[in-house]
Amino acid sequence: MSTQPQYSSPVPSASAVPVPPRRPAGILVAVLVIGLLAGGGAVGAAWGLSGDSRTSASAPADDARDACRALDRLDEAKLETNGSEFDVSMYRLAGASDLSASAAAGDRQYKPLAEAVMQVMLGYERIHDIDKEGKQSLQKARGICAGL
Repeated sequence: MSTQPQYSSPVPSASAVPVPPRRPAGILVAVLVIGLLAGGGAVGAAWGLSGDSRTSASAPADDARDACRALDRLDEAKLETNGSEFDVSMYRLAGASDLSASAAAGDRQYKPLAEAVMQVMLGYERIHDIDKEGKQSLQKARGICAGL
């Protein structure tokens, strides 16, 4: 049996690999912290000065009014169609349901509105139509909206 010669590749010495100069980590961390604080302060100042005058106390009333606006634009007859007219009507009904529920969660005085809209929504989900009870609930919700 013949043996083949073993060749070994030279191993580079540790001194042959260039080492980049070490930067102080403390300066880098300090610059990052200052940048984050300055950026956060700028965002906070812009948010504070944005001029949104609504308070959390008026949010339930705003949600109730927005639910009523959605009901005003709802054409329940289009819930019996197909295509985009159906989609728009369904989104308005769902939006009115969500907004009235939000208003009721924030202020109990809007609970009757939320319940009336929810009855319309549940009835529609059950039979895919607005039946006599659904129409009565929709009329009740619109009556509550007229008083807001």
